[in-house]
Amino acid sequence: MNVGLKTQILPAGEAAVAAAARILAEGGLVAFPTETVYGLGADATNPAAVARIYQAKGRPAFNPLIAHVGDVAAARKIARFEAHATALAEAFWPGPLTLVLPKTENCAVADLATAGLDTVAIRIPAHPVAREILRVFCGPVVAPSANISGHVSPTTAAHVQSDLAGRIDLIVDGGPVAVGVESTVVGCFDAPMLLRPGGVPRAEIERVLGRALVQPPADAGTDSVQPLAPGMLTSHYAPRARVRLNAQRLEPGEALLAFGLGAISGIDAASIVMNLSERGDLDEAAANLFGHLRALDSKGVRTIAVMPIPNDGLGEAINDRLRRAAVGRE
Repeated sequence: MNVGLKTQILPAGEAAVAAAARILAEGGLVAFPTETVYGLGADATNPAAVARIYQAKGRPAFNPLIAHVGDVAAARKIARFEAHATALAEAFWPGPLTLVLPKTENCAVADLATAGLDTVAIRIPAHPVAREILRVFCGPVVAPSANISGHVSPTTAAHVQSDLAGRIDLIVDGGPVAVGVESTVVGCFDAPMLLRPGGVPRAEIERVLGRALVQPPADAGTDSVQPLAPGMLTSHYAPRARVRLNAQRLEPGEALLAFGLGAISGIDAASIVMNLSERGDLDEAAANLFGHLRALDSKGVRTIAVMPIPNDGLGEAINDRLRRAAVGRE
């Protein structure tokens, strides 16, 4: 691993996009904003470049990556679309939805990026900087979250820098992201399956499909089984501090991750309080989630107590990330 590499940081713009495309073509690593979180990009067709992502993140090689493409025509070159996949692509692309689809016979995405599976995860991002990099690079780019594997995902360039400076070539600073949680992942199998809740709520997907999404097998999220898609490992998105969920009262010295203006006993003893959304807005809470977790963790607190969060809409994705952050820490 090239720890000690000089990591350049450029503000989003024409020069940054040109530099990003050049570095990707040379097999380098580029962090850039998407509407969900910052991604760490590499040429999806270059096995050596893909290997650098796993090395830089410390990511298990059995954990597949999402291939980002610029349009549906590019997606159809690497994956086969059936009726459900076509309907979802038409409804939600560009946007925070990833589809897991069968590979085409001539799929150019490196086997390492798909973890040897017969499927490939694909998304068309909506962020203008990501789209421009894809347009200029003119090829698929694998881009997991730009952080150390298992750590809290990055929603600003500063988060990327704190985790990956010295490990990657370039960070394109496009400011804070809008959505704040990763894309929803749907497996287009015999029956469409929700593999990871995310930026597109379940209800919106089910409305387009006209049917309920099925759940993955019970062991699909365990660390002993190869994941069907990115972001399914049991322990993930984790700060250093212990995370305690659905807190009804605060223990002395705990930090509080609040939601809304509901009362919680013991708040006077909190070491620090941050509110995901004082007005109880789940979209705002999702956008703030990873940034607030990182900010609380940076204070050196031992425990972050989290108030209950509704499971409606984006609440399902928020609670999914919090459960994974709490594994091994409760």
